[in-house]
Formats: sequence, C-alpha cells, structure tokens
Amino acid sequence: MPHVAPRMPALVVQFAPDDQPAYLGTWLDRVGQAWQLAKTNEGIQLPDSMAGFGGLALLGGVMGANDDLPALRQAEVLIRDAFARGIPVIGHCLGGQLMARALGAPVTRGAQPEIGWTQITINDHPLARYWFGDHTGASVMQWHYDTFATPEAASRLALSDGCANQAFALGELHLGMQFHIEVDTPKIGGWLHTSAHEVEEAAGGPWVQPVGLIEISTRQQIQASQKLADHIYHRWLSRFARPGA
Repeated sequence: MPHVAPRMPALVVQFAPDDQPAYLGTWLDRVGQAWQLAKTNEGIQLPDSMAGFGGLALLGGVMGANDDLPALRQAEVLIRDAFARGIPVIGHCLGGQLMARALGAPVTRGAQPEIGWTQITINDHPLARYWFGDHTGASVMQWHYDTFATPEAASRLALSDGCANQAFALGELHLGMQFHIEVDTPKIGGWLHTSAHEVEEAAGGPWVQPVGLIEISTRQQIQASQKLADHIYHRWLSRFARPGA
C-alpha cells in the first residue's frame, strides 16, 4: 500500500492554568495525532503564523475575550491567519468568543451566567448535522458570563434557553462553541475545587447549578458529552492538511 504522510500537527492554545486540554488531549493522543500545546498563561509566545500546523484549537479561560491581554490579541492574529490559509479552527468557550471577535462579531456580557450542565438545542441545518451528527439537542458543560454574537459570515448551529448563541460554523472548516466539549471528570473536579465561590456567588441564577448537582450531572452526562466530542473532533481533524498536500 502507498505510504500516507501523517497529518500536520495541531496547535492547542491554553490561556489559563485550570483550563487544560483535558479530553481533547486524550483524544488527540488516542487517534495518534501529533499536537503542540502553547500555554500563554506561562508566558509561552504564540507563533507568528499557522504555517506548519494542520489545525488550531483554542481553549477557555477566566479572562474575558475583550480584556486587554497580548495573548488574546495574538490568538486572534493566528485565528485570522488560519482562516486565510484554510486551516480548521475549533474554539471552546473563550476560544469560540475569540473566533467571533476575529470575524467582527461582538462579545458581550450575557443576561445570566451559565454554570453547570445545560441543555442546548441544535438547529435543523446541514452544517449542524455535519458538526453534531443526528443530535437535535445535547447536555453540555457551561461556565461563562460573556457570550458571542453569531458572525455575519457564519451559521448559528445551537442555542439554549439561557444563551441565544451556543455554536456557529464557517462551513465544514471552523467551529466556535460557547460550551466546553473538551471536559473530563478531573477537569470539572478541579474547577469545583478552586472556583466553588463563583458558583456560590451566582447561586439563584436560572442557569446555575449548585456544586453538588454539577458533580452528579457530570457522572451522568460525561460519557455522552465525550461521545459528542469524538464526532466534533473527528470532523475538525478530517480537514487537516498533510505535508506536501
């Protein structure tokens, strides 16, 4: 059989120490995809361009997408460069917000925070079926105060009762999500250990679960969440280039 060159490596950008790649890293290792992790929270400088990479993934973080932080603006440069080169981009929470900003859409404070497992409705749209399969809804992990508007060039794919814009896509190449499809149980446990005060401060909000309910919901929902992540990540990976292609 002819030799097939491996896909070019993925670049995964981490903005905060407690927002690690988690299941995304596990999945990339499992499928044998090379990847590099750039921890901007540790002062790692992002590359000037996406040359040499097959795909870009952006994680979440405690900061806001509009904050005056050099790493966020550098990430937007990379996002726009990936768009221009046809390199697939996937954004989780803050990462999705940065994608929206890079496309000229505003990121603003949401009417209410979403913290915990919430149900999203997936639109009846060809791109929604491409990215999410046959799902018409899903229970996903949320932890955000801000929200993006759907960019004019993109298609809105999902919404929730508490947030009108949960996911958008630019064709079959780029996906921005407001939720955290990359979570695993240790990551959520870490959040609840270090940031339980945020849950307590937001308690009473219609889309905020108590810590104990988040723990129970995680045990109930994590397997289905990661199965959905498998589908999404396979779609993202399928568009990676190979050297010489």
